[in-house]
Amino acid sequence: MARTGKQPVSLPGGVTVDISNRTVTVEGKLGKLHYTHRPEVEVVREGDQLLVRIVSNDSRATAFQGLARSLIKNMIEGVTKGYSKSLEVYGVGYGVNLSGQKLNLDCGKSHQEVLAIPAGIEVEIKTPQARGDTDPAKFTVKGCDKQLVGEFAAECRRMRPPEPYKGKGVRYAGEIVKRKVGKAFVGEE
Repeated sequence: MARTGKQPVSLPGGVTVDISNRTVTVEGKLGKLHYTHRPEVEVVREGDQLLVRIVSNDSRATAFQGLARSLIKNMIEGVTKGYSKSLEVYGVGYGVNLSGQKLNLDCGKSHQEVLAIPAGIEVEIKTPQARGDTDPAKFTVKGCDKQLVGEFAAECRRMRPPEPYKGKGVRYAGEIVKRKVGKAFVGEE
């Protein structure tokens, strides 16, 4: 069994951590994040490290310890380095563009799919229009909150998931789409 929760989380320079009651606030050059942990665990600062300790006899307390440690580590990494997800839009005439705080996806429908970009998320468009089946439109979702970046990227992909016959749709960069062969017409003998 892994003992992730017992490992200390080191604090890099430029990161300030405030622990009050059960709320841990992490602030760095890319933003500020909050996390309220479960009452079965406590977060303690010792020098330039954070430790998550169990304070309850609950059988699930070790799971909460590992969860709290992982979430705090992700918050620290998010405010120092940030997170990003790259997406690609495949299909003839498909594309992506920005208008203020809204992301517009052209995915072969009669209308554009419009997604409101949440606060704390930045969208960077590298290639706005897909050209054929080999050169997709590309964009990147960035932010300091790992969960928010992943949720918004998944919401973009959900607008038009890649279909198996031609591979058209929104997919993560590097995602492999299993392709199916179409109907095979057999000639008469």
